[in-house]
Amino acid sequence: MKNLSRREREIMEIVYRKPGVSVEEIRADMTQPPGYSAVRVIVNVLERKGHLRHVRSGRKYLYSPTTPRSKALKGALASLLRTYFDNSVHLAVAAMVRLRAKDLSQEDWRQLAEAIERSRKGETR
Repeated sequence: MKNLSRREREIMEIVYRKPGVSVEEIRADMTQPPGYSAVRVIVNVLERKGHLRHVRSGRKYLYSPTTPRSKALKGALASLLRTYFDNSVHLAVAAMVRLRAKDLSQEDWRQLAEAIERSRKGETR
């Protein structure tokens, strides 16, 4: 989702959360939504750019992303690492843990340690 406007990114986030969503449903989930026509124009632009596809359901179109969420997530994380953390996984993970440390349960800490250990050993689970 590189080079998308703020509104385009917001719409893509909504569509990833709720695939098969109408323009009106997208608009309802937006912060300070513009008018219906403006959202429709942005959705059409995203479709022309290849980020969205639609199916017809009665009188309305339902939109879904063209790229699987897992692939989009990898791209977003790679961009985040490059842009804010000088490609340092250590700095990124440390920042995320500091940001949410008080919200992490003992089980969360255990799962984080386990994921790090699996990755260190080259396991892909």
